[in-house]
Amino acid sequence: MLEKLFGSKTRAKLLRFFLTEIDSTFYLREMSRQLGIHLNALRREIENLKKIGFLKELSNKELKELGIERKGKIKKKYYQVNKNFVLYPELKALVTKSQLLLRNSLVKKIQKAGKVHLIILTGIFTGVPNTQTDILIVGRINRKKIKRIIRKFERELERPIFYTIMTQREFINRRELTDRFIFNILENRKIILLNNSKLKSKIR
Repeated sequence: MLEKLFGSKTRAKLLRFFLTEIDSTFYLREMSRQLGIHLNALRREIENLKKIGFLKELSNKELKELGIERKGKIKKKYYQVNKNFVLYPELKALVTKSQLLLRNSLVKKIQKAGKVHLIILTGIFTGVPNTQTDILIVGRINRKKIKRIIRKFERELERPIFYTIMTQREFINRRELTDRFIFNILENRKIILLNNSKLKSKIR
């Protein structure tokens, strides 16, 4: 969707990346590895986005405040989205809506893969770092179908997605035992996309 609007896959990828990681800072090689973009192409787009004011290059003072120390002869340039950019609210809303469309599509496809009771998004979808999973699916699911659905969704988001499938009984048992994995999902930021009546009392 974004590629069609902006006419450049690299540019769309960068916009999506920075607008979902608004408080994070990145340097070129780090972005190149994470996004799978060749350094020269990445450098060109970064310069273009910096010129129009969408990105800002952080000063030594700003980096120091963030606890980042530049070492060695070659000083890495760190970039961050400029929240004061005139079109920032509109671009942020656009990326959010495009992700919402993808999420709605994902839910519909998952529901067709079996009898689904609960779908929770966390991790990359809610900005919670170091989570063990990004999607929790509870129900009787065709795992091969889910694998194909998630792989396709990964290609659209252009990043890996970690997912967990468990039965309703397993979820309830682990919830009642205050299982750390379930506890971390429920106590952190989450998006509940589907929740049937039997599990509502188990979700806070």
